[in-house]
Parts: sequence; structure tokens; C-alpha cells
Amino acid sequence: MNPPPAIATRRPLSPARRGGALWLLAACGALPLPAQADESCRTGAARADRLAGLGIRGELILASGRRAVFSDLRWPDEPEADAAARAWLLPFRDAPLTLTERGGEDRWGRRRVDAVTEGAEPADLAGGLIAAGLAQADPGEAEALCRPSLRALEATPRADGLGLWKDGAILATDAAALTARAGRFTVTEGHILHVGERSARTYLDFAPRGAQGLTVTVQKRTWRRLAEHGLSAATLRGRFVRVRGTVEMRRGPVIDLDTRDAIEVVEGERALRR
Repeated sequence: MNPPPAIATRRPLSPARRGGALWLLAACGALPLPAQADESCRTGAARADRLAGLGIRGELILASGRRAVFSDLRWPDEPEADAAARAWLLPFRDAPLTLTERGGEDRWGRRRVDAVTEGAEPADLAGGLIAAGLAQADPGEAEALCRPSLRALEATPRADGLGLWKDGAILATDAAALTARAGRFTVTEGHILHVGERSARTYLDFAPRGAQGLTVTVQKRTWRRLAEHGLSAATLRGRFVRVRGTVEMRRGPVIDLDTRDAIEVVEGERALRR
């Protein structure tokens, strides 16, 4: 079988064309990767396989009989977005792939993998989905993103309002929009107005006191990990950040921050404008 054509030929989406070089570099290791944060990012030996089909929530059914999921990628929840991601990925069925496993098996016996097509123009499949706006970077149950460079691939579809970003960024002060996403994975952004450190957890508030808006809760262990990377009450207060996680409804919308890479400062040292 001949190698599949390049992504830009298969998928006429503008973000894939413009971002193709970036996610190709990410796949081939030309972009910096983090030191192994923990066992969940430990890489195994690369092996050859082929995509035979797709299971629920983007599970990769491989020709070898194994099952896997993409590392550092959140498969979309919404049925329409799920269908679009499948339509993008299925043309690679039967194409030769190089798979690099990360960490151990999950509770369903699957491995987390980086999947790259073989041939003259290798393509990172996870990176391609993210660059097309059809999936988002997410460490999942891992302690950190194994390839944080994948977050940068969200920039073009977010700016162009494509795919999962069609409605633009969800603001952390938009309580109605966040409430509508209760129980679903969400990427939201805003200024942290208040940081409340308690013995068991820390609270990051994005809305003025008395107003509805997002609260992010951070368990003590994760708060320590953030501090190891320079993120503390002093360095976060007033900063513009992007947060990703599942929205829960308590007194208002809440996201429990599970990993250090679920929050990122996205505007440097810009202070809060009052």
C-alpha cells in the first residue's frame, strides 16, 4: 500500500494547511518536549501498526488487535463534534502508523499513544485533530501533558472560530455559558480576581464577590505542583489564565483542577485592568 497523502491534501481545512508545519514538527520531535513528569509520560518502544477502526470516544482499534487512545488529547463530547473528528481520522484507516506508547494500561486495558503516519511526510494524528479544531489538548488522568506543545496548536482554530472553537473562547465570568456546559469538558479563560488558600485546597475566583462566575478548586497536592513551577497566590492573582476541565455546578460553576497543565498563564505579566 502506498503511504497516505499529506494532511493538507486529505483535509482542505485552512487550520490544517496553515498549522501543518507546526504539528508535523511536534510529531517528529523538533519542538521541545518536557522532561518525563511521571510514569504516565514514560515512553515505550515505537512499533508499527495500522488503524482498523474507531471505538467509542475516539478509541483506536488497531490491526494488531490492540486498543489505544491518543495521549494528551481530549476527544470531543458533543455528537456533532464527535462525528467531525471521526470523519477527519477515518481516511487514515489502514495507513501504516508508528505508535509510541506512554505509561501503563488504563482500567480498560488500553495504552495511551502518540500516533504518527509513516512515509515521506509523517503526520501526528493527535496534533492534526487539534490543529483542525476537532479536539483539545488535555492530560486526562496523567500528572501533566507529556507534550505541552500540543496546546499551541489550538491557537489557529481558536482565532478563526473553527470546530470546537466556533463560539469563541468561553469567558470565566459568563456563568450562563458555563452552566450550559455542566458535566462537560470545557476550556475557559479570564482574570483571577481572588486566591483563597485553605488547608486542604485553594480557591481561584474569576468573578467579583457577589457575582456569578467560575471558581477553580485546587487540591493541596496539585497546588504544591503548581508552586514548583512558579505558580502561587502571589503570581496568579490578577493574571489572565486559561483553564481546562469538567464543569460542575455547586453554588456556581466550578472546575476542579486535577493537574498542573490544566491551567496556563496566557498573557505574561499583564496586570488586571480595573
